[in-house]
Amino acid sequence: MLVVETIAKIRRAFFIEGKSIKQICRDLRLSRNTVRKVVRSGETEFSYDRSVQPRPKIDPWKDQLDGMLEANAGKPKHERLTLVRIYEELRNLGYDGSYDAVRRYAANWSRETQEASASAYVPLSFDPGEAYQFDWSHEVVLIDGVTTTVKAAHVRLSHSRMPFVRAYPRETQEMVFDAHDKAFAFFGGACARGIYDNMKTAVDTIFVGKDRAYNRRFQQMCGHYLVEPVACTPASGWEKGQVENQVGVLRRRFFVPRPKFKSYAELNAWLEDRCVAYAKANKHPEMRDKTIWEVFEEERSCLIPYVGPFDGFHAIPASVSKTCLVRFDNNRYSVDARAVSRPVEIRAYADRLECWQDGKIVGQHERAFGRGKTIYDPLHYLPVLARKPGALRNGAPFKDWELPIAIRRVRRKLEREPGGDRQMVDILGAILTDGLEAVDAACAEALSHSVHSAGVVLNILARHREPPPPLTITTPDALRLSCQPEANCDRYDSLRRPQNGTHASSRCNGPVEALRHEDGLR
Repeated sequence: MLVVETIAKIRRAFFIEGKSIKQICRDLRLSRNTVRKVVRSGETEFSYDRSVQPRPKIDPWKDQLDGMLEANAGKPKHERLTLVRIYEELRNLGYDGSYDAVRRYAANWSRETQEASASAYVPLSFDPGEAYQFDWSHEVVLIDGVTTTVKAAHVRLSHSRMPFVRAYPRETQEMVFDAHDKAFAFFGGACARGIYDNMKTAVDTIFVGKDRAYNRRFQQMCGHYLVEPVACTPASGWEKGQVENQVGVLRRRFFVPRPKFKSYAELNAWLEDRCVAYAKANKHPEMRDKTIWEVFEEERSCLIPYVGPFDGFHAIPASVSKTCLVRFDNNRYSVDARAVSRPVEIRAYADRLECWQDGKIVGQHERAFGRGKTIYDPLHYLPVLARKPGALRNGAPFKDWELPIAIRRVRRKLEREPGGDRQMVDILGAILTDGLEAVDAACAEALSHSVHSAGVVLNILARHREPPPPLTITTPDALRLSCQPEANCDRYDSLRRPQNGTHASSRCNGPVEALRHEDGLR
């Protein structure tokens, strides 16, 4: 076959240099038919594609070999024949070709069979409330002016095609739990089955077929919402094709061009509204006379009722440093000073972090994402200030502490006095027992009287802690005594001395005085 360089030489020699075909044949050592073909056709490239591959040996046995390969593919894996055995059986029938011809034919047959089956799918149909599908996608948005790749959790009801999308900074297990809770709260219930891929936050081990060893916490979540998890075959995305399609559709609808938001909360509220608007504006793919939202409204009654949020946290043990800090996800968080040098359990939620010790919360913070951040709660360090009041001025936890106005004014006044740090620590220590608002009100009251010492502020707090005086109860007329009792012990002596022929107590008509009268007569 001629290469393009030779064709170019022939064309230049004939059209530019004016050489004859005979001269070109002599110079390039080509046949006259080849040169004439290049000159007369005007083509710059020639190719030869064989339409039929001749197989003189195997073609007469094609039907028998197809039947043997098809029967062999239908057997269990441990009972299938090797290609050598198939070749031997075909040779026993009279085939006189080589094994390589059988091997190449079998390879082509397997490839064509797999391609034919892979390009065909079975349409799926789901009853109302039967199943939902879950998947993740990565989208790019602008959050607070920074280009951020968010992890979008997609949930789709398989019957009504109702979508739900929520963005997170991670794909961790606590984010999976929160996405399910927010989705079921949005739908008003859950389905009987949940269809997933084999994500590591849900599946620990993949066995043969559909058998899976699910994560213990993931199984707890499914048990809470009464959902049966079903995992797809690895690399078989068509088994949850609806949510796979949703990822592409909503990416073009919601995330192009890149949306801009101040926070994740604002982004997720916007996504919720867009999901509702999308469902109300688009027809159902099967029930063309109804929108997705209308079919979803009909499906709601078939959903498993929403039972409330699952306590979806990811727990890990941690140790508390002498600076009252624990490390989690490349950041540090403060805990109560009384938890120092003892292990704690960190419970990470999608939006917050809790530190537990001996069944009590010793630290709670809004979760931070990023690296190298330190999040303080100044109240955790107040017990330390009681021993080291000088740390109030330069302590890192107290530098950015936003105190109420009245407390800040008292602090500025005490900073100019000797021993003022100690007094301020006493005032701040009252926050643990009385609360920030009560201490601020006490400081404001003290300042209104032109005083700011700790003794005055603490005295005001103590007076506010005293119980209020009991309420005065009005006595009904029917229960009033006709003769009011007197605190006079001499009256008891008068019970034994008659006066003017009558007992002295007869002058009182009350029931108590009557009893005393009878006792005197005895």
